[in-house]
Amino acid sequence: MRVIAYRHNGIDNLGVMVDEKKFLSLASVTPELPVTMMGLLNVNEWQAKVEAFVHGKSGDLSIKDVQLLPLISDTPVIWCVGVNYKEHQEETGRGAQEEPMFFIRTNHGLIGPYDPIIRPNISNMLDFEGELAVIIGKGGRHISKEDAHEHIAGYAIFNDATIRDWQRHTIQFCPGKNFEGTGPLGPWMMTPDEFGDPYAQSLTTRLNGEEVQYTSIADMDHKIDKQIEYLSTIHTLRPGDIISTGTPGGVGSRREPPLWMEPGDTVSVEITGLGIIENKIEQEG
Repeated sequence: MRVIAYRHNGIDNLGVMVDEKKFLSLASVTPELPVTMMGLLNVNEWQAKVEAFVHGKSGDLSIKDVQLLPLISDTPVIWCVGVNYKEHQEETGRGAQEEPMFFIRTNHGLIGPYDPIIRPNISNMLDFEGELAVIIGKGGRHISKEDAHEHIAGYAIFNDATIRDWQRHTIQFCPGKNFEGTGPLGPWMMTPDEFGDPYAQSLTTRLNGEEVQYTSIADMDHKIDKQIEYLSTIHTLRPGDIISTGTPGGVGSRREPPLWMEPGDTVSVEITGLGIIENKIEQEG
């Protein structure tokens, strides 16, 4: 199942994709269910209930006719893993990390999967970081690696677009990771039963059509189950929490000369079996 968050005629809603273009508005068939992703994820047995309502029905809207929103605009937290792929570890000079290296993004920077990424006036060092995002559907504390899969609601694509000079103001990363208009998330949340084994998939980031990042998801260092176990040791994971699992090598800041995203550029992140997000770069107004 692929669930989208969208806006149509000024009204926000959720939808379920029935093919690559058409979707079924949940409000039209399940008026008793919430119309936000956070609300839906907090409904007990939400997936089974949605599947029962939409079974056998055809799509009534096209994604071309609506604005796709960031999947969970009010997510409690976005945990991002730094240097979690070998090639990125090497290009940054950090090497392998004994434990996953997490930093936090807030929901303020989230945008839809096709919205423009905003380059702020304060910096021209706008970089790309294609990543696989994991959305928590079942809360819990001290979750074991063996049980981690039970807590995943679905997967999405994230571009952890970064203002590099502001990231380097502090070893905590957070300033450069939280500029408004720099976090496209989408295009939908795909449930694990449809996505299957994430480690059988690959990730490709393209800038103006040219490949700039490529990796097999299997090359991830600290795997998803380890990340969930680690984070749930710190605090109780909640439905709607997002874990962005790390970017591969090839980022613009580590190239010679550096490759920054500029107004007019188009950046896309594709994960096989999951989809693609694509964003124009615009200068802050």
